Amino acid sequence: MAEQTAPARPPTAEATALARRTLGVPALVFLIIAASAPLTVLAGGATTSFAITGETGVPVGYLLLGVILGLFAVGYGRMSTYVQNAGAFYAYVAAGLGVRPGIGTSFLALMTYNAMQVGIYGVFGFTASSIINDLFGVTISWWICALAGWLLVAVLGVNRIDLSAKLLAVIVLLEFLVVIVVSLVSVSVAPEGVTAETLLPENWLNGSLGALLAFGMAAFMGFESGAIYAEEAKDPERSVARATYIAVAIISVFYAASSWALAAGIGPSQIVAQAQEWGPDLVFVFLDGKLPAMLVNLAAVLFLTSIMAALVAFHNAAARYFFSMGRARVLPAVLGRTGRVSGAPVAGSLTQSGIALVVIIVFAIAGAGSELGPLFPVLTFFPWLTNAAGFGLVLLLCITSVAALRYFNREPERHPLFVRTIAPLLAAIGLGAIALLIMFNFDAMIDAEGFSPLVVILPGMIVAAGVVGVIWGHYLKKSRPEIYAGVRRANIG
Repeated sequence: MAEQTAPARPPTAEATALARRTLGVPALVFLIIAASAPLTVLAGGATTSFAITGETGVPVGYLLLGVILGLFAVGYGRMSTYVQNAGAFYAYVAAGLGVRPGIGTSFLALMTYNAMQVGIYGVFGFTASSIINDLFGVTISWWICALAGWLLVAVLGVNRIDLSAKLLAVIVLLEFLVVIVVSLVSVSVAPEGVTAETLLPENWLNGSLGALLAFGMAAFMGFESGAIYAEEAKDPERSVARATYIAVAIISVFYAASSWALAAGIGPSQIVAQAQEWGPDLVFVFLDGKLPAMLVNLAAVLFLTSIMAALVAFHNAAARYFFSMGRARVLPAVLGRTGRVSGAPVAGSLTQSGIALVVIIVFAIAGAGSELGPLFPVLTFFPWLTNAAGFGLVLLLCITSVAALRYFNREPERHPLFVRTIAPLLAAIGLGAIALLIMFNFDAMIDAEGFSPLVVILPGMIVAAGVVGVIWGHYLKKSRPEIYAGVRRANIG
């Protein structure tokens, strides 16, 4: 059957509909995996997990998380066939649990995606500054580099989504290539032999499993973003679910394999100590002398583009949540406007860019003269915001699993038992446990020595956003019933 063409857009400066039928399954997969940033996970996430947990069972953590998130994807993917909305979590929770919880979820999602996107500027600025200094001997402040990245993301955000998808596809493919090369080199040198040491139960069934899952969750951040693009997908009833399943499988298996290979290359008995000494530089220190200097420098540059890909992906996600809530008039209606030509959520994109700009400037001022020196953004800005966002994501996934359980069991005869009950129930239990584990390990995740108020403040901000959203939903029901009814009709019927 011939592909349908999108309806003509009205000749106005701005509209309130996203560009239709621009993304297929491959494009959705690239957008999803770009948010997870394969090279960033290996160089930053895996090494941090080895270093802070002090355990070698990191690969198993990725596999177990893949199982839990695969169960979540069963209900999440099926929901995408019934509800297509750029504010996926908000729409699904509204459909399953009601309008007020749905609005609360939208506020929680906005806080989560903005915290993640903005926090990544910290590591981007630091990495860009370091690379420029290493390659050209020029010292540039991290915040100047962060602002340069911010400008590129802002420009891409107001253009057609397929432009971002094409750029991200190239970056992600190059990232995979670098990680595969690192893995092959690791296995080829393996000083202690190619062993299954890191997979043995004694390296993860020893009280460390909770920490491994808490730290590993960050690697999957963004896997759920396929549903956010449902209105722009060519075949939303099928492509979103397929892209989500593919992304979860690729992310879990690939990250487990690459972290296992890195541990083999360093040596299972040495990987923890080396990760603690070198941190994110471990991968590049390991490659030094094993590959030509030019290739090592190229890998470092691709590490930077990997971070940029994550920035673009999370910017797109946050912009679409602003758009969805503006279109529903839960937030100011201006946020629901899109570009006449691009079909991009221009108002939401500009809002997200504005928030990022303010936070970058605040941290630039706060870090001036800090005793942490150039490490300031990667020891404060980056871990504070992104770990809070990781906690927020797990809450979102848990709530959405409960919503799917409720939604499907209203008409049990239409859905198989595994889809309507077993998968979402197991996912909700697993995700709830991970949320608790993150809270118990939050001091380690932000590298706090002893008790820090941030252990309460940062997760508290995430939870508070959801509570404010529920209160706002109650206000709309009492004072703006036409808006409340509109949200209900759009998502519940």
